[in-house]
Amino acid sequence: MGSIGRYIFRTTMGAFAIICVSLTILLWFTQAMREFDLITTQRQTLLVFFGITGLMIPLLVMMIAPISLWIAGTHVLNKLSSDSEIVVMNAAGVSPWRILRPLLAAALIVSLLVFFIAAYLSPLSLRELRDWGTQVRADILTNIVQPGRFTTVGGGTLTFHIADRRPNGLLVGIFVDDRRDPADHVTYLAERGETVKNDNGSFLVLEHGSVQRFEAGQRDPRIVTFDRYAFDLSKFAAGPQSVIYSAREKDLWDLLWPRRNDPLYATQKDEYRSELYDRLAAPLYPAAFIVLAYAFLGAPQTTRQSRALALFALVGAVSLLRLIGFLSVIVGVHVPSVLPAQFVALTGATAAGLWQVSRGKAIEPAAAVSRIASAVGDRFARLTAS
Repeated sequence: MGSIGRYIFRTTMGAFAIICVSLTILLWFTQAMREFDLITTQRQTLLVFFGITGLMIPLLVMMIAPISLWIAGTHVLNKLSSDSEIVVMNAAGVSPWRILRPLLAAALIVSLLVFFIAAYLSPLSLRELRDWGTQVRADILTNIVQPGRFTTVGGGTLTFHIADRRPNGLLVGIFVDDRRDPADHVTYLAERGETVKNDNGSFLVLEHGSVQRFEAGQRDPRIVTFDRYAFDLSKFAAGPQSVIYSAREKDLWDLLWPRRNDPLYATQKDEYRSELYDRLAAPLYPAAFIVLAYAFLGAPQTTRQSRALALFALVGAVSLLRLIGFLSVIVGVHVPSVLPAQFVALTGATAAGLWQVSRGKAIEPAAAVSRIASAVGDRFARLTAS
């Protein structure tokens, strides 16, 4: 790769990094706001909030990276054209393939990144997200520490209430109503208590209170006072070990060679197959987008020639290609014969783009399209002028 190639490659990767980071932060922010209840209702720290929502970033990068590369490639080609660098290189006898090679090198790097994320990193982060989120929301020790609120769990059979929570974690004015056993209704009252986790499980340790037990068939309840009582909460602190991961949360090799004892695969084989096709196709989009970008914008043109129609057509081609991919994955769950459609579209678009590059000519719109575009442009200019 000569100096020209290094310049194009460096410029493309720099633009890609800026665009990818910016779009990822923007989309991450919109997704993270959906999890803001971790702080408002679940009383988690900012560290936990950023940790959980940050696990969505690999999936966002996997979806954004091909689009970011396409935008970066379009920017670089427009810059080279507006500065007349493409025209000068063409006049100097530089082959179109020499300009395309650094762009393809950038696409290869992005494709490897997307493949790594799709095969391993994204499923891993989604599993961690599921585990962490489930643990936070299912852990009764987190939910009960909300003064003034009645918290019901276990299908309405267990109710907690506390009057206050001290800064040192001490709970004051504790009320627990246990109706899990229809034949034994138990109510716990305590002046104070604290939550404890150890190797034996999770416990709510109550101090200076009473237990009111009302057994079925008995007329009067039995009341017993205590100085210290440990209420077992382990069964309500459900951990990630009981989670069944979806197809999106499986590694690529788990989709290629699913385990026979996988309970989800037995009932969702179509979802597994659709997800597998989507993962395998994801690394092909960067190269296809770059080839299309060069096919529409890489031919030498003077600054007097408008590139607006070519850019508009490029946006349409890329949008159509990605739409075919989305539809094939969605429809392919129920109609498996549709799944290869995105591979056919990617191969066809890449082959057509390479053929156009080999011609070394700009894509010229039809005369009718040019006349319509000119008329619309003139009409818009008159409206803005008036």
